[in-house]
Amino acid sequence: MRFKTELRNIRTFSKLVAALNTLEKIAWVRLDDDTVRFTVIPDTGSQVWASLSVDTIFDNYHIQSNEVNNTINLELPLGPLQRALKSALNSNHANLRLTKRDGIPMLSMTIHTMTKDAPSAARRNKNNNNNNDDQMGSYNDDNDPFSENSLYPQESLELSLKREREKVITQDIPVRVLHPDTVETIMQPKVREPDVHIMLPPLLQVKAISDRFTKLAVTTTAASSSRREAHNPKLELSANMHGSLRLRLIADTLDITSVWDSCLENPQLDPAVLTIPIEEHPSTRYREAGPDKWATVRVDGKDWSRVLSVGRLEGSRVIACFTHEHALILYVYVRRADDDYPGVGAGRGGEDGDDVVTYYVSSINT
Repeated sequence: MRFKTELRNIRTFSKLVAALNTLEKIAWVRLDDDTVRFTVIPDTGSQVWASLSVDTIFDNYHIQSNEVNNTINLELPLGPLQRALKSALNSNHANLRLTKRDGIPMLSMTIHTMTKDAPSAARRNKNNNNNNDDQMGSYNDDNDPFSENSLYPQESLELSLKREREKVITQDIPVRVLHPDTVETIMQPKVREPDVHIMLPPLLQVKAISDRFTKLAVTTTAASSSRREAHNPKLELSANMHGSLRLRLIADTLDITSVWDSCLENPQLDPAVLTIPIEEHPSTRYREAGPDKWATVRVDGKDWSRVLSVGRLEGSRVIACFTHEHALILYVYVRRADDDYPGVGAGRGGEDGDDVVTYYVSSINT
């Protein structure tokens, strides 16, 4: 079993790991010839299934195992990986390999950076020149072509330039190598076709409003008898097939709503990837019912805030698929510098080489 690669798009990789780390501290990582997958399944809260093409975050990629497609399954702590990637952000280059230290499997990240020495040599040279002048005393030779009165005055030797040298940092991340039988029962959740699919506004914008609503709910219910409500404020998310998104907070003394009214896009579905004719698709019925037909889910405010942390991935496009009072699925399509956005097939994220992070958020029953 071998795995070795150089890192590319380290900033994107780092932000993805940071977003996953907000939900859970441990991830299942599946590596094969073509794809890198990260799966986070916390005890409670939203699940994440990320699928990236190898060349999105890796370069000069080498993998070998006895499994089909050279698959390697790892259990990986996200905190140490996030810290290692943060150290590599300003590096010249970095590589990652699977190795062992004292019999313990490790992902070893080697980071190469260039540092500059302080110009202490220049200061020493200046002091030496002053001492030499004192020792020479009043020496003055009119025939000296380099005397002070000469047309060719002496020039100081520039030693103030900083010298660059390479600095190598190695960070070891302990991992567990998982047997294929251990992970074959881990399957992506299956949900029915969505009632509404809509492109979300920038997630950091949605997060700022959601966090404000959650804080208001905690503040207003903390002094009341609803202790549980204070610790677990609920938000109501709704969308229709006419470009509108609604975020609502209902608390003991509050009912606040923020609406993006008819300004968002409902992407066209690709009939080729649907299991039913598009005329029979639930979203078609919602579109025909008009703008008053909403699909609604209720989410935990704090869990929803952690999900929205993926908004730190700049330039990513996010499609939200609402299954009324059942689930909300977010497809976060990771923007690549050399690619346009991939096409959208509702409920089909992660196939055909798409770089996508999929969040499964269950609706809370009231």
